[in-house]
Amino acid sequence: MASQGNRNGSIGVFDSGFGGLDILRCIVAKLPQYHYLYLGDTQRTPYGTRTQGTIYQFSREAVDFLFKRGCELIILACNTASAEALRKIQQEYLPQFFSQNKVLGVIIPAVEAAVGQTKNGKVGIMATEGTVKSGAFEREILRRSPNTRVFQAACPLLVPIVEAGEDSPEIVLPILRKYLVPLFEQGIDTLILGCTHYGLLEKQIRQALRQGLGQVVGEKVSLIVEGEVVAEKLADYLARHSEIEQKLNLAGEVEFFTTDLTDKFQELGSQFFGKPIDPQKVEISDKNG
Repeated sequence: MASQGNRNGSIGVFDSGFGGLDILRCIVAKLPQYHYLYLGDTQRTPYGTRTQGTIYQFSREAVDFLFKRGCELIILACNTASAEALRKIQQEYLPQFFSQNKVLGVIIPAVEAAVGQTKNGKVGIMATEGTVKSGAFEREILRRSPNTRVFQAACPLLVPIVEAGEDSPEIVLPILRKYLVPLFEQGIDTLILGCTHYGLLEKQIRQALRQGLGQVVGEKVSLIVEGEVVAEKLADYLARHSEIEQKLNLAGEVEFFTTDLTDKFQELGSQFFGKPIDPQKVEISDKNG
């Protein structure tokens, strides 16, 4: 067992903006004892409209920033980064620069949960246009369960709604029904909320299932919420990898960093995290040093 004096490492959580704070909230609720660093690249968000090369560059700069501040393990709490940059970071960046460290994503935990829960082999995915276009969820699902049928819905209106704070049922429910009905008409029994923002709409999505889609699906659809499954998978990962867990600081604290410190980040960040946050502005891009 590592001595307490050797426990200097942190867990890093990175997102292009605010959504990863909901992932972090779930992780901290599950594993409150560790020291966490959160980084939101709000200066360059959204990533979904960028090329794969640019997404990799931005993601690499982010993990580099977090590793140099003592993180042993980083969660890419961003579906776009997980889809477009994670594999290259794991296969090329880590072996060259931080061979003892780990970077994990959010897509595979959600996929494993969905494959484990579906009973009829029909899985639906709600995600951003960029994530749907990447095909990452479908690819990972079929890799694990080739006979599963995957149905995806790009939901471009949901992130702006969440970030504008316009999440009242009168506004959200009609939009959710528009996205959900085609999925449920395919007979899915499991639905992945494939964007970090969507966890904040879980209550409204469940309400849409009960009220607006009752005749179609009733209460028979299992929701896969990324924050919940990522927290569970991280706890399991640390239990299986004592060589990492024994390096982690047990301060029970969270530090927040952002590349563009605005009132919006502080206000929305506090809403996503579930309590007030006090972020620091930092530079992470290569061209800015």
